[in-house]
Amino acid sequence: MISEADYQRAVELLCAGELVAMPTETVYGLGADAANPAAVARIFAAKGRPADHPLIVHLAGHDAVRHWAEHVPDVAWELMETFWPGPLTLILKKQDWVPDAVTGGQDSIGLRVPGHPVALELLRRFAAAKGARAGIAAPSANRFGRISPTAAAHVAEELGERVALILDGGPCKVGIESTIVDCSRPQPVVLRPGHIAPLHLAAVLGQQPAIASASADTPRVSGSLEAHYAPQTPLRLIARADLADFLAAQHGKRCGILSPNSPPAVTPHDWRQLPAEPLGYAHDLYAALRSLDCPGIDLIVVEAPPADPAWAAIADRLRRAAAGAGQR
Repeated sequence: MISEADYQRAVELLCAGELVAMPTETVYGLGADAANPAAVARIFAAKGRPADHPLIVHLAGHDAVRHWAEHVPDVAWELMETFWPGPLTLILKKQDWVPDAVTGGQDSIGLRVPGHPVALELLRRFAAAKGARAGIAAPSANRFGRISPTAAAHVAEELGERVALILDGGPCKVGIESTIVDCSRPQPVVLRPGHIAPLHLAAVLGQQPAIASASADTPRVSGSLEAHYAPQTPLRLIARADLADFLAAQHGKRCGILSPNSPPAVTPHDWRQLPAEPLGYAHDLYAALRSLDCPGIDLIVVEAPPADPAWAAIADRLRRAAAGAGQR
């Protein structure tokens, strides 16, 4: 339970340019005053994040959007009305005053209103203290490229004294990062899959949204690098039909296995059974990866998820995790 004193201290620290970790419904975020370039620079230093990698700014409500975005098309308002507060980030053309440190030097900005009561209360109190330009820049509260934190203990393990205060709001409800939709161009484009699937977006847009392909005019956004969300232990994605043979060939290796199926009666490996449906799987994914990313495990083996649109966000995270894994 977050106390009045906790909220007061968090606002004071943010106003002073310090870092505060806060829970959201997706993952824990490493927060700083988004209007303060020096405070934003502390995020990059704490995470070891490249300076050209943009941040998402969290707001207390829809009414703050115009202070940060220069032009807000009707379709963006429709998406806000439907999905905010919630795990949807919108990319919009930024106001001239917005610091380049937040946007990675781009002319666009990522905005969202999170759907976690602790985050919303903190944002409202911060807005009361700072005024119209109050926003909290908050990428995931972990070292850059590593597994995102879904519990306060994960933040402490990752960042330790780099963060002045961690607000413990319990486990994150969603467990993977927000869907990112680019509304800065004539037609909305999904830049990062997430909890809000294209099917949900289509119900508002009237058609299936386009899915981004790498191109020069595609904005850089959080979590879009080829290697991301990665454990330090090597990770392999293996099709279900090949899993038994693959494990049999791992002579002398102890594997940590993530699968929606129950383990064999006898196995020399560490088996984690995850839910067989995408929402439950996403909720448990990062915590399960963290539990296997330890010295006793030589290789993390993940049964590849189904090739189904409902699993697209999970497949995205696992593909990037595999690309970046094993860099101790």
